[in-house]
Amino acid sequence: MTQAELKLCSLLLREYFGDIVEAIGAFLIRSGPQPLRLIVADTGLLLDQVKKALCVLIQHNLVGYQVQKRGLVEYEARCWRVLRILRYPRYIYTAKSLYGDTGELLVEELLLNGHMSMSALVRKVADRLTETMEDGKTMDYSEVANTFVCLVDTHFVQRCPLVPEGLDAPEVPPPPAPTLVLNEKDMYVVPRLNLVGKGKRRRSCEEEDGEHQAKKQKQDGGSTEPPPDDGIYWQVNIDRFHQHFRDQAIVSAVANRMDQTSSEIVRTMLRMSEVTTSSSAPYTQPLSSNEIFRSLPAGYNIGKQVLDQYLTLLADDPLEFVGKARDSGGGMFTVNLHKALASLATATLESIVEERFGSRCARIFRLLLRKKYLEQKQVEDFAMIPAKEAKDMLYRMLSENLVALQEIPKTPDHAPSRTFYLYTVNVPAAARMLLHRCYKSVANLMERRHYESRENKRLLEKSQRVEAILASLQATGAGDTQLQDIEEMITGPERHQLDTLKRNVNKLDASETQVDETIFVLESFIESTVRRP
Repeated sequence: MTQAELKLCSLLLREYFGDIVEAIGAFLIRSGPQPLRLIVADTGLLLDQVKKALCVLIQHNLVGYQVQKRGLVEYEARCWRVLRILRYPRYIYTAKSLYGDTGELLVEELLLNGHMSMSALVRKVADRLTETMEDGKTMDYSEVANTFVCLVDTHFVQRCPLVPEGLDAPEVPPPPAPTLVLNEKDMYVVPRLNLVGKGKRRRSCEEEDGEHQAKKQKQDGGSTEPPPDDGIYWQVNIDRFHQHFRDQAIVSAVANRMDQTSSEIVRTMLRMSEVTTSSSAPYTQPLSSNEIFRSLPAGYNIGKQVLDQYLTLLADDPLEFVGKARDSGGGMFTVNLHKALASLATATLESIVEERFGSRCARIFRLLLRKKYLEQKQVEDFAMIPAKEAKDMLYRMLSENLVALQEIPKTPDHAPSRTFYLYTVNVPAAARMLLHRCYKSVANLMERRHYESRENKRLLEKSQRVEAILASLQATGAGDTQLQDIEEMITGPERHQLDTLKRNVNKLDASETQVDETIFVLESFIESTVRRP
């Protein structure tokens, strides 16, 4: 855990959950697994506050717990899971692009609440969709439930671990904390629910709403019957979203290197094996050319012979995104996921070198990637760059840890005059260094965004008050003159300052998203190298 990761985790926890949860989470990240007593003593917070903060963190899967041998329960922060909060907007946007507004709200509610039961989630999303519809229109529960089933079938949503039933004997005392288990067969099994009803709108009058809530509480208190899916909770499957992001990046890379038809063939291969292939697998499942031909989209009118030619071109490409597993049945083809991730990470490194040091440094960097090991004189000759400039560029990249120096001594004394000095690129090490810098960049962007909002706090509050007054006046049918008088409460310079602030905050938000895309590519590549035997 680097300082940059710790700082970014603290900023994310504070922004989404507040200061108390941030204090508990940052303490657990720094100190490792700790029991409740030590957390209370070291953070200086009240016991009730610590318990509530831990409940929030466990609810969102950001903290786990484990019972030790002596019966002590220790809580441990999941740093990698906290860093995924940065990617929440991307998960929601992906669900919207695949399953529309209903899918977007389903994933958004699951991310906001950590985990929910299907019945509660469907009702809440149906109510939210009804709020956005025209008067007289409502959203049926069945439509929302169908979208939820689609998300589960494609593994974007999965069941949460449960407490096993019937294992605790009455004479044996219960454990200090329950052990959660999950049967893999039931992970994507949706319970059969008869959800009949439509979404409801909120009442405009808060007093009527309060009376309605009181009546509802009385009704709920009178009926003790639990919902049919009581105890079955669902959560977002982050690994499945990451698999989708990886597949999209591979398809885009193939389209840039070859053409649109090649990328559509690779997309079809990835789509056919997206559920059957785990996110950590080095290859997709082998597919025959006949299976790929039958699964191509209807809009691509290419013959079987043309498809075979495309598959042969993809298999013979030096990047080896597609490999030929067997020759039986016209050939069995797979997508080499690890090599694809290595190519994406290498392209990211090359782009960063070119942006920071210029095209000549990028030429040297690509040369070292291709030739593996070169002396300084060889770099000058192959890159066709003058000795002085080549030396300066190599030393600049060496000081930034983008290039490594390998010493090969001729004699045991390692005398400089009798030693070969070879330049090389250690791609995993360079990727880790750049990943650390990306974490630092995101933390800086978040701090800058908070600073901008803090410096203009008074103006933002005034703008919100004016907007609230305008909304209430429009609801009561006020005239244009009255509305214009309220709008003029914000002067011209203040409005210009608000526009500048909004533009700056949008730029910072977009920059965070762009840096996170680089983080995803580098993280995926590093994980693939670690898992490789």
